[in-house]
Amino acid sequence: MYRERASHVEGVVVWTRTAPVRAGGPVYPVLPDGCMDLLWIGGRLGVAGPDTHAYQPDLQGDTVGGGGECVGVRFAPGIAPALLGVPAYELRDRRVDLADLWPGPEAREIAERLAAATDPAAALESVALRRMALAGPPDPLLRAVVDGLDAGHTVASVADLVGLGTRRLHRRSLDAFGYGPKTLARVLRLQRALALVRSGAPYAEAAVAAGCADQAHLARETRDLAGLTLGAYEALANSETPQPSGSSTTA
Repeated sequence: MYRERASHVEGVVVWTRTAPVRAGGPVYPVLPDGCMDLLWIGGRLGVAGPDTHAYQPDLQGDTVGGGGECVGVRFAPGIAPALLGVPAYELRDRRVDLADLWPGPEAREIAERLAAATDPAAALESVALRRMALAGPPDPLLRAVVDGLDAGHTVASVADLVGLGTRRLHRRSLDAFGYGPKTLARVLRLQRALALVRSGAPYAEAAVAAGCADQAHLARETRDLAGLTLGAYEALANSETPQPSGSSTTA
């Protein structure tokens, strides 16, 4: 069972997932959403970087596949690199231990604190918010980039909006989001379309409303980015157990 709640800090979501042991049960892919996550899974602190394609959990190697509770803090696009101290492109399509990014003693102290916590999700949120406070407020330019792309504007128009050339915007996007603005725009568009599909909209209507040329375009994007057909995605969305939309399932 997957649950999430908004933190009191904008752009931060705290989530938990309890995965029962079910032999032969479905393996839910983690779909790209432009976000990054701080994770506590099976006594391990980790980070999920921004994905460019669906991430398939390993039932043999991942705690989420073998049962147990996973907790995480999900950061909206552009927020996590400053608090993690590493550009997003270095974590693209990767799951890494937090000790690979932060000093070992600090990571071990946090892990010990989480292991002893009665509410690991709240404890992990506290760690994340404290690091955010040290890093300072998110760059409003990055928020403007995300908002512009999520509204369906072209990369060129977003570059003009924030006062950057397209090449400089591309470099800033690699650092902040893990990939260029065109890829981020595709990811955000797919998430808009799939949200409409989950709400019951016909595929063709969801495609056009989200900014795709037509249903066939949406079907190609769903296969390329999510590794699923539209029908397979809808079946997962209608399953009994609510699933996260993006990077927040497993390390």
